[in-house]
Amino acid sequence: MSKLFFEPAEFADRQSRVRAAMQRKSLDALIVISPININYLVGAAAKAYQVFQCLIFTLEEKPLTLMLRLGDVAEMLDLSLAEDVRGWGGRRYEDPIEVFRRIMAEKGLLKARIGIEMPAYYLSVHNYLKLKDVLADATVSDETMLVERLKYVKSPAEIEYIREAARIADVGIQSIRSILKAGLTEREVAAEAHRAMMAAGGDSPASPMNFVSGERTCYAHGLPTDRVLQRGDFMHIEFGGQYRRYCSTIARHFSIDEPSERARSVHQATFDACQAAISTMRHGALAEDVHRAAVGVLRDAELEPYNLHTTGYGIAPGFPPSWGESVNLFDQSQDVLAAGMVLSVEPPVFIHAERLGARLIDCVLIHDDHAEVLSKCPADLIVV
Repeated sequence: MSKLFFEPAEFADRQSRVRAAMQRKSLDALIVISPININYLVGAAAKAYQVFQCLIFTLEEKPLTLMLRLGDVAEMLDLSLAEDVRGWGGRRYEDPIEVFRRIMAEKGLLKARIGIEMPAYYLSVHNYLKLKDVLADATVSDETMLVERLKYVKSPAEIEYIREAARIADVGIQSIRSILKAGLTEREVAAEAHRAMMAAGGDSPASPMNFVSGERTCYAHGLPTDRVLQRGDFMHIEFGGQYRRYCSTIARHFSIDEPSERARSVHQATFDACQAAISTMRHGALAEDVHRAAVGVLRDAELEPYNLHTTGYGIAPGFPPSWGESVNLFDQSQDVLAAGMVLSVEPPVFIHAERLGARLIDCVLIHDDHAEVLSKCPADLIVV
């Protein structure tokens, strides 16, 4: 993503809503660490999330400071809305947390009221402990969810990008359908899907493709291997189409020639569970009720014990290693669906003892009175 992907008014609205939330919480500054949220606020998509980076987002409307490794400063000066971009390291060793301390002292924020994000993937325990020392004299609160919650509902411009991501995901499915045959390896088929999606305008995906065939279908997240595909193989293949960091996930079931009756029945159960979940999804629906609708179908099919994964979750702009948001379609979820949210639907079955599993995935856009499936590829079993 860059500042060029949205109109200035959209970024201004995002920043205004974040500042309003900060004001309600009496925060002077928010330390934004998630690259997804940095991206959301200033249009920055540098590949700097492996190491420490942060956006110092102040309650006052003043130039925003983005701190990241030195090699990425030029890109962020050109493509982000951060006017004050600070680099660390590069020419010589520097401790990024010491650089952060100096910037916070310069801005008079070491004794301020500070909200800080603590995202699971992007803040190491080592750096967290050092940040605690730096901010020892500040009033600090955990605000990991502040920006996250504000971006659950997507703007019209974001939805258009997600629709494009769904189109790209469909290209991947069609490319697999066109090439799939006995004698190819899982890896060879996966390579064609990646090629087709990149050629169609897609970005590098935020999460690896899951590709499991034959006896490997009991695995939930198996990567493509050198396993040679055979006649009679049933398989489930999952990946995300990604466009300008926005993602739409998809999974379909394939079979080379006719599958076993058991594979057909497990496919049908997961298909019916997906449809039951989608039929309940609309503005105001409880996430837990969506999950119950899906699991009820699997229970009737005597497959509930093998439902070893969430029914679905929110889909965000994707940065490795994930494209997921915190909304979760699961039991005891407190989430409530709202028009403009985008979620995956994917109640699966994985039966290790039978070496058999199945998972269909569709992304849906929540409307006032229904959920719109974004893929144009039918979820029927694809027999080639």
